Amino acid sequence: MARAAITKGLRAWFDEQGFAEAETGILQVSPGNETHLHAPRTELTGADGTRAPRYLRTSPEFAAKKLLAAGEDKIFEFARVFRDRERGDLHLPEFTMLEWYRANAAYDAIMADTIVVIAHAAQATGIGQFSFRGRIADPFAEPELLTVATAFERFAGIDLLATVADGEGDRRALAEASKSRVRIADDDTWSDVFSKVLVEHIEPNLGQGRLTVLFEYPVPEAALARAKASDPRVAERFEIYACGVELANGFGELTDAAEQRRRFAQAMDEKARRYGERYPLDEDFLQAVAVMPQASGVALGFDRLVMLASGALRVDQVVWTPPAGEA
Repeated sequence: MARAAITKGLRAWFDEQGFAEAETGILQVSPGNETHLHAPRTELTGADGTRAPRYLRTSPEFAAKKLLAAGEDKIFEFARVFRDRERGDLHLPEFTMLEWYRANAAYDAIMADTIVVIAHAAQATGIGQFSFRGRIADPFAEPELLTVATAFERFAGIDLLATVADGEGDRRALAEASKSRVRIADDDTWSDVFSKVLVEHIEPNLGQGRLTVLFEYPVPEAALARAKASDPRVAERFEIYACGVELANGFGELTDAAEQRRRFAQAMDEKARRYGERYPLDEDFLQAVAVMPQASGVALGFDRLVMLASGALRVDQVVWTPPAGEA
């Protein structure tokens, strides 16, 4: 009932804002090109018997940006997405992602959208506050705005941006600054160390009492976002947290196709090194990036939002069907 009420309320809000609801394809040539995202693989067989590999998407992002390039202005989708190697209280291998985009809009506009969407979900169920694992957050209070650099300094005592230059992270510098805070392996990259500090020392402090908007991620952690004009060390990327739970991840979208290709190639090289596999690049997507308008977009974990807005304890309590093979 909570899920249905939230879905109905959010569809009405998007309609009022002039968004068109999209329904993009689940089977894709590429499921995404991020190092640590894994997608189920299948094959399509043509009438002549030829077989072509396809992947279940990890996000509708590639398809949505093709629509922006084709002239769509404001779109949203309740997208079924799939991720291998993910299962837990906050993770399912098959889940729903609410994703939306605004063409010719700054990323603070999509950030404001997200705060409103979260509040509308709480209104739909009548819940007064979110709670999870002993933490609470008021979804109607003015959110906390916190840069990633400030969060690292405040909660871990690390000058993060001192370890970033020319769009790359200095692994040695960050490892040295973080060695007293997290355990560092010899083969950890800059991004690995960043993630360990984020998970262990930053995220547990976010979304306490109210929502937290964590923004201005370092460029090495924002493969699909454009760099901030006034400080090329950081990108137009934000995440929103409630009760220590990440709810949404948004960008001012990168529209430089050559730079996008370079970032994807770098990520796939790292994926091959770590996991022995790489995903193909979606050439249609890269062509779309080259011609799409300036835009901003966000992906929100819809099941997590319903979990918090309904008072559930685990994300699988708010989905209709258990994952395949589970009772």
